[in-house]
Amino acid sequence: MVKPTTVLSAVMGALVASVLVGCGGGAAAPREAASPKPPQVLAELRITPHGPEDVERAFQEAQDTLLRGDERGAVAAFERVVAMDPDGPAAGPSLFNLGLAHLGLGDHAQAAHHFLEAERRFPQAPIAKPALIRAARELAHLERWADLEAVTRRTDRRPDLAVLERIEALGGLGLALIAQERDEEAFKVIVQGRDLVEEHKLGQSGPPPLELAQLSFALGEWRRRDSEKVGFEPMPADFAARLEDRSTRLLSAQEAYTETMRSLDAHWSAMAGFRVGQLYQRLHRDVMAAPFQPRDLQQQQLFEGAMRLRYRVLLEKGLAMMEGTVRLGERTGEKTAWITRAREAKAQLERALAAEKAALAKLPYTEQELRDALAQLKAKKP
Repeated sequence: MVKPTTVLSAVMGALVASVLVGCGGGAAAPREAASPKPPQVLAELRITPHGPEDVERAFQEAQDTLLRGDERGAVAAFERVVAMDPDGPAAGPSLFNLGLAHLGLGDHAQAAHHFLEAERRFPQAPIAKPALIRAARELAHLERWADLEAVTRRTDRRPDLAVLERIEALGGLGLALIAQERDEEAFKVIVQGRDLVEEHKLGQSGPPPLELAQLSFALGEWRRRDSEKVGFEPMPADFAARLEDRSTRLLSAQEAYTETMRSLDAHWSAMAGFRVGQLYQRLHRDVMAAPFQPRDLQQQQLFEGAMRLRYRVLLEKGLAMMEGTVRLGERTGEKTAWITRAREAKAQLERALAAEKAALAKLPYTEQELRDALAQLKAKKP
């Protein structure tokens, strides 16, 4: 790098030389008048500090800004550091910290971009591994499943992962595959992660680590999809056995989602709470849509009332979960698509429950008569 003093010395030297030539001994020979030339406009010369000390000072100031909680100021400060020395030792940490600053501002897309850029440009730097892990979390938040698959596969190939880091990578990969309806591949990945959890006896006492939440949620997603394969159309020969099978699978999925909520993370808990409510909502929908064919009007009314009374509890359970999820969002400030979905599902369930109660009120039977009909229904095939 050329020092500013060298440039100024050269300029001063040229000026002195021109003065000496103009003032040299003897009279100057007469010259013909030259045609006037337009004045030349020189570009502005800016001398900016790019030395290691300057970059280090700018980086420290940017860090201090981020630690003070001024994320917006930190974004500008770290961008300046990267611009000063794009390939220097401070560039990688600055890109990583840019991700943290954008995350503090709630911009998950920009956070993911900077984490990925940090790992791409400095794959051998100490920030590469945490940048990949952070990027995967943001991609899951954004539900960019194909990108999440690519990043978690790259993470899982790293030889320097700790056990919890590998479990988190497998959970992200399993979730990405499930979301892309590649259930068989997802199951193998989830089992691999579960084997590590059991081998190291993780999460058995107290709340499980955050790194386990994604794997538990992925397992819940696989079990949810498995439970919804059990339908009631065409009408099964043994409706009660089919319903028991669906209910057993539902409870298995609910168990995995409950394990997710044990991690005490607001985002994953909101996702899991919504899914549990949705399990009951969809079971009610499928059961009530089953093509029963009673013999006459009286039997049809009696059967309809018994079914509505019996399975109304599914709506009530689903509504309770959605209400809890909405309250979680209000309590923690979580403002994600999952909280919005829970709020919308809560309104749907409230309307469905009101409709069920109105339909029951129109039937010419008391609740006791309907309960008696239910007892008969349990004793024989519908």
